[in-house]
Amino acid sequence: MAQLGSALALGARGRGFKSRHPDQRAGSGLRPYSAGVPEGAAAAVVDVFVYVVVLNLFIEYFPQVISETFTLSLLTAVLLKAVLEVVVLAKDRVKDRFRRASTPIGKIAAGFLLWLVLFGSKFVVLEAVALVFGDRVGLGGFSSVTLLILVLMLARASVRRLLTEPTA
Repeated sequence: MAQLGSALALGARGRGFKSRHPDQRAGSGLRPYSAGVPEGAAAAVVDVFVYVVVLNLFIEYFPQVISETFTLSLLTAVLLKAVLEVVVLAKDRVKDRFRRASTPIGKIAAGFLLWLVLFGSKFVVLEAVALVFGDRVGLGGFSSVTLLILVLMLARASVRRLLTEPTA
């Protein structure tokens, strides 16, 4: 009969691993494993997942936002990712133009362009969804799509901030 505590002395903890070092260093922050996947591609996949969650919450809680199936909501999220990337690129270019404008007329023109991109992008999203999915997906009207895009961008920024490694 074994005595209490003797099992550990006889190696009951098992063989152990080749390396007894932890997989991550303490304090290294959160860093997702991405075996050779380009960082931009990993971020795009995470963005689509965030968009799917937000879109499906809107489908559940806002009666004017409709998707017939989960697959369509996933495809809608991919379409939203593509369209919003183009919108963000256009917005950044117009913001750069605004910063470079040296005259008041140049600032006003760039400010109007920025407003046009931000305002017009909602209609681009609505039309792109209607063109690709027809009546099977509906994002409601201007106000619901504006709220949806705002929440999508805030959720995306929050998740990116959560997943990025803190700089020391």
